[in-house]
Amino acid sequence: MTARTYGQFCGLARALEIIGERWSLLVIRDLVLGPKRFDELQHGLPKIPTSILSTRLNELERHGVVQRRVLSQLDAGVVYELTEYGNDLDQILLQLGLWGARSLTDPAADDLFTLDAAILSLYTTFQPDAARGVDCSFELHYGVDRMGDQMIVHAVVEGGAMTAGEGPHPDADLVIEPRGPVVLKLLNGEMDATSALTCGAVAIKGEPAKLELFTRLFHIPSAPSKAEGLVTH
Repeated sequence: MTARTYGQFCGLARALEIIGERWSLLVIRDLVLGPKRFDELQHGLPKIPTSILSTRLNELERHGVVQRRVLSQLDAGVVYELTEYGNDLDQILLQLGLWGARSLTDPAADDLFTLDAAILSLYTTFQPDAARGVDCSFELHYGVDRMGDQMIVHAVVEGGAMTAGEGPHPDADLVIEPRGPVVLKLLNGEMDATSALTCGAVAIKGEPAKLELFTRLFHIPSAPSKAEGLVTH
């Protein structure tokens, strides 16, 4: 099949030719946190046809964004992982995700929220400037995923930096248990920490002040109005 091009001598056009096909960025998103087998990618992207996933992986591999690696374990299988070139997309993806999050509303009934998306949302919304001098750990309990497993993620903020991962934290300063899709409202400022606790939208284990701290450390800037987005000359 002939590769589609924009016929533009432009870095942005070239980037779109490499990663602009439908599903490509989501495949890369799911590889940012580490290598995955083909079936693991399918699990995180259940609506992608198998043939399209194969095609996208082959295209990304051909462009040097993704590579295959054979595992050395006894059950030796193939995993897909980002190359050094592909890993250069991580901050771009986080910034693009933050930009898109400014337009998120309540999820549709069939919208999928995965464990990887939960972890990446913490990296996406983390505010390093607000983390100076902060030493705090958080544990978030989401609902069950489509396989019936409880989704738990944790974040550790220390020295102005943050690391996040799957599973509980052994000694979290604050455990957050949302009652419904309220985390987005906390992150975008639609609901403050005190209101969330008062109305029962969130249950916590730890000091209430730590929930307010969480909303300062993880934040989605509000989307500008149409007028604010205009460029005038």
